Amino acid sequence: MTSSSLLIVNANIVNEGRITVGDVFVRDGRIEQVGFSLTGQQADRVIDARGRHLLPGMIDDQVHFREPGLTHKGDIASESAAAVAGGITSFMDMPNTIPNATSRSALADKYVLAAGRARANYAFYLGAANDNLEEIKAVRPEQTCGVKVFMGASTGNMLVDDPVVLEKIFAECPVLVATHCEDPGLIRENQQRYIEEHGPDIPPEAHPVIRSAEACYRSSSLAVELARRHDARLHVLHLTTAQEMALFTPGPLAGKRITAEVCVHHLCLDDSKYQELGNLIKCNPAVKTAADRLALLQALQDDRIDIVATDHAPHPLQEKEQAYQRAPSGLPLVQHALPLLLEHFHDGVLSLETIVRKSSHAVADLFGIRDRGYVREGHWADLVLVDLRRSLEVRGDDCLYKVAWSPFEGMTLRSQVALTLVNGVVVWEDGGLTGEVPGRRLECNVAR
Repeated sequence: MTSSSLLIVNANIVNEGRITVGDVFVRDGRIEQVGFSLTGQQADRVIDARGRHLLPGMIDDQVHFREPGLTHKGDIASESAAAVAGGITSFMDMPNTIPNATSRSALADKYVLAAGRARANYAFYLGAANDNLEEIKAVRPEQTCGVKVFMGASTGNMLVDDPVVLEKIFAECPVLVATHCEDPGLIRENQQRYIEEHGPDIPPEAHPVIRSAEACYRSSSLAVELARRHDARLHVLHLTTAQEMALFTPGPLAGKRITAEVCVHHLCLDDSKYQELGNLIKCNPAVKTAADRLALLQALQDDRIDIVATDHAPHPLQEKEQAYQRAPSGLPLVQHALPLLLEHFHDGVLSLETIVRKSSHAVADLFGIRDRGYVREGHWADLVLVDLRRSLEVRGDDCLYKVAWSPFEGMTLRSQVALTLVNGVVVWEDGGLTGEVPGRRLECNVAR
């Protein structure tokens, strides 16, 4: 149901480092009032949130929704539907589609594709390549959330392995540079050793050895060195190793020029799961050791890592079930993103306030997103109501992804997304989509 006004009462509001019981009044898509005893407000609908927690929706700064060109794996409509079910109200989509979004015209085409089809709000990265430096230099801050640089293997023409081009990107890019950091040369050497030992039958357990911690560190340390030399804004995506944590400064996000992200699956899985799940958890960078996983969680608490995302990257099961070398890398993740994060709350590892800060506040601040990421008067009402006492069984049959499977299938999560609002419109409620499609283009790189 679309309402011009909505009143949420008796909610445990998790916002800006505090949890307070209160009410939120929404009118025409925006939060008009946050306070206590607002029941006198005339609203088209009143929701009693007693016993549940109201959070600003997750802003996922790294997804692969596969459109255009790879829509047998997913598209903006299907994957944004799964996203709102998982507590994500905004997403930033990567450029390794077909065609690659390595020009401003291809970027503009993706915004056209999303309009009227995305249930969540959206932004798109411009992709870097060895031959598009002029496009990167010409992009305006309002056209993109950032420039994605694959310093490890990618699809199409998007591996940037020319050191001269890398130098120029870091020196001249007018917006944030977001990097995938793995050293391709070292990966090739590691893979060749396994081929010599195993022939074509490399086991999936070899993945974190082939795409090793050293391959990650060698590349991420180069990115950090380039950013420091050129005073570039660098955001290193999906970190996976304890070794890399020393590259990042602990402390508040404000003032940082170099920031770090971790993904939900790297906080939940370790290499002991390859035996059971095989290629289903094959992703780049690879899921690594239990010690690495614990180091990532500690880095979140220490504020070395600034943001939590998903790197949602769906592939059909028949593709994942191929032999290791042919099976593509990537996992479908957005539908269970927030409940998976909340598992760390239930385990006593992360507070609700930290989860909200890393998955919403910090993303809005880092990317300069206008009027989102907080429960604040005047902001857009991108809100998620969660029930911490209601469990959720992960079932493939319930997945809204086109690929209809999850690496967490069979797991029982201890929280559930009860309701999701995007721009003040209810898009997910009581386990189902409402049919509304209110997603808007994000305004990024807005001066604060």
